[in-house]
Amino acid sequence: MDIAAEGALLSRHQIEAAHDRVRGAAHRTPVMTSSTFDRLCGAEVHFKCENLQRVGAFKIRGAVNTVNQLDADELARGVVTHSSGNHAQALCLAARLVGCRATIVMPKTASAVKLEAVRGYGGEVVKCEPRLESRMRTVEEIVRATDAVLVHPYDDLRVIAGQATAAKELIEDVARLDLILVPIGGGGLASGTTLAALHFSPTTAVVAVEPAGADDAYRSLAADSIQPSIAPKSVADGLLSRLGEHPFAILRNRLKEIVLVDDDAIVAAMRWMWERMKIVVEPSAAVPVAAVMDGRIDVTGRRVGIILTGGNVDLSRLPWNRSPGTGDHLH
Repeated sequence: MDIAAEGALLSRHQIEAAHDRVRGAAHRTPVMTSSTFDRLCGAEVHFKCENLQRVGAFKIRGAVNTVNQLDADELARGVVTHSSGNHAQALCLAARLVGCRATIVMPKTASAVKLEAVRGYGGEVVKCEPRLESRMRTVEEIVRATDAVLVHPYDDLRVIAGQATAAKELIEDVARLDLILVPIGGGGLASGTTLAALHFSPTTAVVAVEPAGADDAYRSLAADSIQPSIAPKSVADGLLSRLGEHPFAILRNRLKEIVLVDDDAIVAAMRWMWERMKIVVEPSAAVPVAAVMDGRIDVTGRRVGIILTGGNVDLSRLPWNRSPGTGDHLH
């Protein structure tokens, strides 16, 4: 079966089953609003706060859904992935909850804060060179040596189904959404959100937002084929992954569009949320907020949901302490 056909088979039932597995292991995060934000953008905006999720990000959903489908033999072999951030922590916690060993391949350049967090959840860290090819090669070596089960950060239908549960909850908590905005990197959340909207709220459109400095998903959908990620660079470091094949197969026919925002707008949106809404979000989570604030998406008069993907921030490296252009971009 080809990738496109497989992607089409992620059904309503599979997302509902994923939600059943996720319950109890992941929080049902709150949906928050801001009258100030609504007034300034002329819309009714509902923020799904996955920054308040376990491990500080939505990634626990996909990790739990995947690990909980492994059989006893697979659990005994352990799981492995490559990640320098939220997926690493999520997989370690998901594995710990079922008594499974987790090995995480991380670049040598990963921050001490991220390394400490992964180890704190019980993960074993294997360091590699800071290139995707090195990550993948190291994972392959571990799989050959230990027979561990690979849990890909986003290019896995089990992970995508788990990530879809965030949008499913948002749709259940806020009726009649016109639009859901999500950030996009590898595409796991964006494709899951698109399928959740398709199955649970067909009139709700989904728009993905990508950093302009890491625009391979935008180029891929425009070309209708996966395009290479060319030296991606953005303050939104959680979105530097290249678009996966499963997400692409899902998004190419169902996503409304991808829009781009620059780093100055991302930093401005992140700072606005910290200062005005008192919500701690990481740069990647601020990306769809930036699209609204910077006028990249017209939400006037619409009922909008935004998934705030995470709140894991290295407080010693706050972006407005080193980036220009942090003024208020909200029109």
